[in-house]
Amino acid sequence: MSRSYIFSSESVGEGHPDKVCDTISDAILDACLALDPMSRVACETYAKSNIVVIGGEITVPKLGKKPLESVLNLGKIVRDAIREIGYHNSDDVFHADTVFINNIITSQSPDIAQGVDAKKADGKKTAEQGAGDQGLMFGYACDETTELMPAPIMYAHRLGRELTRLRKSGAAKWLRPDAKSQVSVEYVDGKPTRIVNVVISTQHAEGVSHKEIEKFCIEKVIRKVLPAKMLTKQTEFLINPTGRFVIGGPQGDTGLTGRKIIVDTYGGMGRHGGGAFSGKDPTKVDRSAAYMGRYVAKNVVAAGLAARCEVQFAYAIGHPNPVSIHIDTFGTATVPEQAIETAVKKTFGFKPSEIISQLKLRRPIYSKTTNYGHFGKNDSDITWEKTDKAAALKKAALAAAKLK
Repeated sequence: MSRSYIFSSESVGEGHPDKVCDTISDAILDACLALDPMSRVACETYAKSNIVVIGGEITVPKLGKKPLESVLNLGKIVRDAIREIGYHNSDDVFHADTVFINNIITSQSPDIAQGVDAKKADGKKTAEQGAGDQGLMFGYACDETTELMPAPIMYAHRLGRELTRLRKSGAAKWLRPDAKSQVSVEYVDGKPTRIVNVVISTQHAEGVSHKEIEKFCIEKVIRKVLPAKMLTKQTEFLINPTGRFVIGGPQGDTGLTGRKIIVDTYGGMGRHGGGAFSGKDPTKVDRSAAYMGRYVAKNVVAAGLAARCEVQFAYAIGHPNPVSIHIDTFGTATVPEQAIETAVKKTFGFKPSEIISQLKLRRPIYSKTTNYGHFGKNDSDITWEKTDKAAALKKAALAAAKLK
């Protein structure tokens, strides 16, 4: 007997208050890495009404004892990020040119630094570079889309990207930056079969009718970017279901870095360890090991070793090796899971320094990751989306399976 169920995922636009904060944090991170690839950055941003607060810990070794702002104009970085998002309209309370910026950034704690540094320290068990924190990180991939991502989250991201493209192109002058999208997909026997409903909430200027917004979103966004074969006569479209969305962005709601971790990852289809990504340099395994997990899982699926794959790592702060590695293929493996795990450990390195080296993470690439998911993008700088290890992984897995 076939089993059907509905799974939903959401995405948010660049102007969503939390994404505004993620964008600012990653812009500051990129500026620091451009200045010095060895920068240690943990930058958090808070936004409400016409106020932005940037805080956290930043150490740029190249500067020595010079203050960060003697080289980087953090205020300009913040304002440029806000302007690029689109908060520059005359009716914006949260406006790139007029926001008040509070800077409470300090340097990295020396106690944390000694755990990350590749040198001996009193009480540290190794002279190798250690993980920047303890915690759990997950990576996930599946064969539902060409990106090897779950269908609901990829469809939701497509809607958000198209809304942003149309807004920035001037195709609809009434569109404003804050937006959310959500897609519910029916699965039959584990395969996506149809889209049950689509939700779009988009901020808009005064004076535009709900009817015009609804027609625009259905005809110019939904039907343009979602697969026609997945849309049926029964698909329900819910556009600005409150009836009005003029007040948005940080004027309407508080923003904070790191609150959209399910949007950033797999839309809830794959698990998340709890650590946010944006504003963190790659010594923080919350970010780098999650990218590594995606790299591994995507190569497992690309190699035909499984239709679905989830990878979990766990780390201890200051320690170079993961304390655990776990592979789950949810019963879809084409070889024993133990053989896949053996092949994964042979093909990839999981020490923080190895992850940084393999994925080339000491570059100012992170602003490309901030919006519409950190996974599933086709960009040469986003190295964790490559499937260049699939052949080697398959060979190692088949060899390991024969030994059993």
